[in-house]
Amino acid sequence: MPKHAQHIPWWQDAVIYQVYPRSFADADADGMGDLRGVASKLGYLKDLGVDAVWLSPFYKSPQADAGYDVADYRQVDPLFGTLSDFDDLLTRAHAQGTRIIVDLVPNHTSDEHVWFQAALAAAPGSPERDRYIFRDGQGPNGDQEPNNWQSLFGGPAWTRTVNPDGTPGQWYLHLFDVKQPDLNWDNDEVHAEMRDILRFWLDRGVDGFRVDVAHGMVKAEGLPDWSEKVSMVQGTEQPTVHDTPPYFDQEGVHAIYEEWNAVLAEYDGDRMMVAEAWVEPMERIFRYVRAGEMQQAFNFGFLLAGWNAQNIVENVTETLAAAAVVGAPPTWVLSNHDTVRHCTRFGLSDPTTFPKGIAAQDEQPDEELGRVRGRAAAMVMLALPGSAYVYQGDELTLPEHTTLPDECRQDPSFFRTGGVERGRDGCRIPLPWAAESPGFGFSRTVDDGDAPASSGSEPWLPQPDSYARYAADQQVGVEGSAFELYRLLLAVRADRELGRGRLEWSRQNRPADGVLSYANGALQVLANLGAQPVEVPADLEVAVASRPDAVTEDGFLVPDAALWLLPRE
Repeated sequence: MPKHAQHIPWWQDAVIYQVYPRSFADADADGMGDLRGVASKLGYLKDLGVDAVWLSPFYKSPQADAGYDVADYRQVDPLFGTLSDFDDLLTRAHAQGTRIIVDLVPNHTSDEHVWFQAALAAAPGSPERDRYIFRDGQGPNGDQEPNNWQSLFGGPAWTRTVNPDGTPGQWYLHLFDVKQPDLNWDNDEVHAEMRDILRFWLDRGVDGFRVDVAHGMVKAEGLPDWSEKVSMVQGTEQPTVHDTPPYFDQEGVHAIYEEWNAVLAEYDGDRMMVAEAWVEPMERIFRYVRAGEMQQAFNFGFLLAGWNAQNIVENVTETLAAAAVVGAPPTWVLSNHDTVRHCTRFGLSDPTTFPKGIAAQDEQPDEELGRVRGRAAAMVMLALPGSAYVYQGDELTLPEHTTLPDECRQDPSFFRTGGVERGRDGCRIPLPWAAESPGFGFSRTVDDGDAPASSGSEPWLPQPDSYARYAADQQVGVEGSAFELYRLLLAVRADRELGRGRLEWSRQNRPADGVLSYANGALQVLANLGAQPVEVPADLEVAVASRPDAVTEDGFLVPDAALWLLPRE
């Protein structure tokens, strides 16, 4: 069948923009981003050229972990608006051709979820408790944790309950915060409930789901002790085939996704799921996207490659090979809401390091170096075949807030580790929209007629002064800005169908020397991650450059720059 006659699902090559709602745009001037704020910026996103928007959680929640502690999966938290606001956002997005993906958090709920409250009120061994993972403690008085598992946010993964009469009770498992009890996926009622939640949002018209901790849920039988350290995104400290935690990447998770795939198949429009799965080695990631399971899985290896040509080439080669085995699209991402922003990481003395947040007492990055490398990295990523993810602010080359005062921090990982992990607040700072406005225009982005537009409350996390020069109004329509570079890259990517193309490493590719070069169709990518200038092939002309001074007068690509090249006509 000719290529043009094939049905190619939209997600096969989509560019998907992650919106972290509390930090994107604030329409009601309370200092917290909301769904009406997102709706007000849909034109901005269409102008940028993305295909879909992934919304981080906006469900009813006590916000112990910024919404990843869900109290009601079918309600919008008042912080973010109402179900009507969501429906309006979805309608407006679809009207302009933008798809909407919502976050699903199936590993755990909030401790304020009606199910968990019922479990606390019920007796050990009850059906209510069986929805979660309750266990008796060890030791003569049951005062020791049921096993030695540690929370990913620091400290023990178990908390003891108190019986109605005030005596110590059973323990419950929480791999994350104490307010995020893990569900028991050996319970049929949990399966049925989550399928119903999928249908609730699919019936409203959502186009897909980003599945949080997709490698979680199922725990090894007997909950055996396991004392290794596991961290978010990068997994184990020194991963081997033999150190898979007994609470991650168990075989049973795949049966869950087969169930969910069948639910999505009930709906038209190529609905999709993308797995957040921190597993090694690469082939195990792609087990999540085998036929009949999910459609995409995040490629954290690409994110972790850092500013290093050898790392990038190795990851891209391995990713494409593993994707081909299962016939799934590869994905590419540089930053997200759990990681230090790449434009900051790339400005560190070792641009391959992956700190768990940065504080004022830590090494401070070279902001300008990180910015120019961030632009070049976008060019490397956006010409790759497959699907790409852009975290809000990437298109502005927004840096991390690296001097956020400790008293302003809200990430539970900061508190549970006693500040050893600085936490993720620095990458979650509210976006700057207008350089000269209070809060850089984050609040009161909509004038709905009920009240005059105003500066509103202070943003929920303070913004650094440097954000003024990165504000959207300093970049949209400004030649040479990061926003205009991204817009151009996405337009060329769409026009040339690069996401559906095929990568071939060129003869000029010398990752050991910091030179990265590949072709995707007629387009040639040349990136200089090394210290010496690199000759630009004379038979090619520059279509896009990451910076105005990327090429010297005698035809060499300078360090920390990238080009998209085409054959001379």
